[in-house]
Parts: sequence; structure tokens; C-alpha cells
Amino acid sequence: MPFLHGSLGFQRFSVTGFEETDFGEEQIEILSNNAAGRFETANEENVSVGFLGGDHLFDTDFDLGKNVINNAVHCGVRIDTNQVPGSYRAAWLQMELAGIAKDNEGRKITKAQRKEAKEAVEARCEQEAATGKFRKMKSLSLLWDLDQQLLYFGGSVGNTARLCTEMLERLFGLELRHLGAGGIATQWATANKVFGEVDELQPVSFVSDLIAGDHNWANEHSQQPDFLGNEFLVWLWWKLETDTDTFTLVDDSEVTVMLARTLTLECPYGESGKETISAESPIKLPEATKAIQSGKLPRKAGMTVIRDGRQFDLTLQAESFGISGAKIHLEDDEEFDDEDRIDAIRLLTDTTDLMLQTYVERRISDDWQQDHQAIRKWLTGSQKQRSKAA
Repeated sequence: MPFLHGSLGFQRFSVTGFEETDFGEEQIEILSNNAAGRFETANEENVSVGFLGGDHLFDTDFDLGKNVINNAVHCGVRIDTNQVPGSYRAAWLQMELAGIAKDNEGRKITKAQRKEAKEAVEARCEQEAATGKFRKMKSLSLLWDLDQQLLYFGGSVGNTARLCTEMLERLFGLELRHLGAGGIATQWATANKVFGEVDELQPVSFVSDLIAGDHNWANEHSQQPDFLGNEFLVWLWWKLETDTDTFTLVDDSEVTVMLARTLTLECPYGESGKETISAESPIKLPEATKAIQSGKLPRKAGMTVIRDGRQFDLTLQAESFGISGAKIHLEDDEEFDDEDRIDAIRLLTDTTDLMLQTYVERRISDDWQQDHQAIRKWLTGSQKQRSKAA
């Protein structure tokens, strides 16, 4: 159960459409009725998606005491595929065609014979798939947090996430939307009645006075301002270097931050490539300074975060606000059960969200131009103030 043990890695989805105030036997029954391995075919294109109890790859036992913890459902999802590799299909087709060609005058193959060869390959694929030797299983963890109205998905955003979220939406009547930097900013803006101000924001350049164009990695199908995640990491870097490592968040709580272990930067226009720096404090290295001075933006950063007496080490992806390699620090004599761990996960994501929201509040304020110019001056200055370590 990765959400309950070990390091954490996840993307988040907002959950709407679920009207219940708590989880009960009805939800457990849905999980059980749609357990992994319950629906299978021998077709070579088969992809089967089902739930796991969470203990291991073949665990299909569910109950309230096991799977509902601290008002959150914890379970797994398994994706079974049974696909014949394309290289096998191509080789079998060539073998079929070669066998046909050797009996033909001039070794020429007719259109009808090519069709016959393809049909023979399809039949062989079905036979081979039925043996199960091409079957693969992949499991991922899910944490559906009713208090936060969030789904924590223990994988990356892509086809796997699509298969899982579509199943959850269909079975539970939900609507799930990926919650990246832009979504977090927009949610905060809507709650604080400043949606218009955030909606009008455009990417900025930190090395010129010009409004920057869309980033090369931007999702053309999304209207969310995910570029705010990249800008946030620049602002955070500047703040830690020139001001303080402890600052007040928008909810008036305090956080202490240190950028550490890893830093990935990329040119937003694809002109000067991408680089990843690994060090105890990567932002102190000259190559990191040169990269950001050239206009590259952070896309991923390792950090240590301390809030409400709890320390986390994590890596944060700028646009998706996905978290990977997150570790929860415990005191030597601390008792820490599953409920405590879920509370710690909530604290971690609340903290990263509040950090971004603090930047967004500054970004739409009258003081932003002052910050923008200060960051530009910091980038072009030969000497930089250094804040003390977190």
C-alpha cells in the first residue's frame, strides 16, 4: 500500500458529483464487483481494468475496516494487457508473405494474397494471446479523500490515468479533473472572487520586460494557466536567495522551505535545451545560475518543506504539481498509524497548494511589478544575497 508505507508519488484529480457524506458498504460493493481479473478475454488487444484490495497484485478482498481510513478510500487498481508486440506481428506477416511469394512467378504477391496473409497473422495473434504468455499486469494505488474532495492517483498523467479515471467516473458517477498548477490557482481565485484577475494572466519573462509567449511544453488543449507553476519556482528561488527561507502563507501559517537534491530547467521556447542538476543544494551551483539567467525555467525541483512541525522531502513538478519521492519525517519515538499518515499527506498537499496560492496572490497584486523588477535585477546581478539554510 504505497500511500500507507514508503515514499509517495502522485498526481491529483478534483472530485465532484459524489453526494455522500461518508463511505459505506455501497462503495465497497462496487469495488468488489469490479475487482481486477473479473473480466477477461483472449483477444490480443484486450485491456482489462479492475480494483485491488491494496495489499498486493492479486488482492481482491475489500471491506470497510481495511479500505476506508480517516474518511478516505484506499485501494489499488490493476491494468491487465494481453497484447502481441508489434514486432512479432510484423515478423509473422513477413514470414507469411515470404511463404506465398516463393510459389509465385517472379515472387510477386497479389492484393488478395496480402489480405490472406494479414488474416492468417490475426488468427495467429488470437491463438498466441489465448495462451497468456503476452499478458502483463500493472498495479497503481488510489486514495480517494472525501474530506479534500480529491483523488490521489499513484501514477503519471497519461493513458493509464485515463483508463482509471474513466472507470471511477462510470462506476461512481463522478467527474474527475486533473488538478495541476493552473487548476489549483483557478480554484483559489474562484473561492476568493479574483477569477478574472487570474484568468487574464499571461506568462512573463524574467530576463526582459516583454510578455512571454506560450511555453513550448504547454498543453494546447488546456485553458488552465499551468505556467504559473514554472513562475512560482522562479519566485520561490529568488525569495529563498534574497529574503528568507521562512515566510507567511495566504492562510497566515508559516512554512520553511529549502530547494535541495535536484533541479530540472528547460528553455520555454525549445531553443537551448534542458538540463538536470543533482546536488545537495543545486541552486547554489554556477550552472543553475547560468541556466536561469539564460531564460530557462524550472520544470521540476526537489525541496524540503517544514510546516506545522512536520518535515517533508519531495520533488515537485511545476506544471502538473505532481509530487514524487516524498518522504514524511518522523521523530524517533513517534507513534504513527495509517490515519496519521493520511493526515500527513493532506498537510503536504495543503502546504504545496498554499505556497503556490501565495505566489498567485502576489502575482495579481499591485506589488507584482516591484517583484518582477527585483527578480530581473537579481538575475542580472553578479552578486546575490544568500539566505541561511532551512
